[in-house]
Amino acid sequence: MSSALARSRKPRVVQEWLCERLFRPLAHLVVLVLAPLRVPPPAVVLASAACGFAGAVELARGDLIAAAVLVQVKTVLDNADGQLARLTGRVTAFGRYLDSECDLLVNAALFAALRTPLAALGFVLLTLVLSTNFNVERLARGGMAAWDSSVLGRVYGVLYGWQDRLADRLLGGRAIQSWQVSALANLGMTTQLAAFGLCMALGHPTAYVWILVCEAVGVAALLTVQPKQEVSLEHR
Repeated sequence: MSSALARSRKPRVVQEWLCERLFRPLAHLVVLVLAPLRVPPPAVVLASAACGFAGAVELARGDLIAAAVLVQVKTVLDNADGQLARLTGRVTAFGRYLDSECDLLVNAALFAALRTPLAALGFVLLTLVLSTNFNVERLARGGMAAWDSSVLGRVYGVLYGWQDRLADRLLGGRAIQSWQVSALANLGMTTQLAAFGLCMALGHPTAYVWILVCEAVGVAALLTVQPKQEVSLEHR
């Protein structure tokens, strides 16, 4: 099992702590059931999105415990689809685009379910934090912003392409420190939805928006830190 779990790990510069310690192992149990059945990874993406939308419905209805549970199930399945694809050799651009686009729609639905003017702020800040997380890691490993001309690829370009290009413009060419990548890696989707679910379970889902405000301030401060440059003084 440990070997299969290692093979299904997404290659990243730094792994998200909560994801690695809790949600990936749980997702792997799902993968071990689905892999022999040859369930296609995109079907797991859609099941994950369905749980997320169901969580949004329960949140809007005021059943906060059910919403919190459904959001965590969504996270387990969200981890399982990629693990299943990597373990069975079925990684595709289609799956990548579908996963990213479903995540964005689910996030929008969850914030809309809060039914407060703060929801729009929360959605924008979460998108900003997650985009920064993704792009800092991408730039740290020398990855290029890219998408193809397929239907989902074009949609990805519209939804995410401008974010990737903006990151290239603002952060490209800067020296990104390993500790910055590590800090941002732990503000990923798994950790975000765990925090949102905890706020739901405690009866204060809107508190998550204020957590995001603090995160956004922290991310901005994090990225303003630049390594000190050594000054060499030469005698003339």
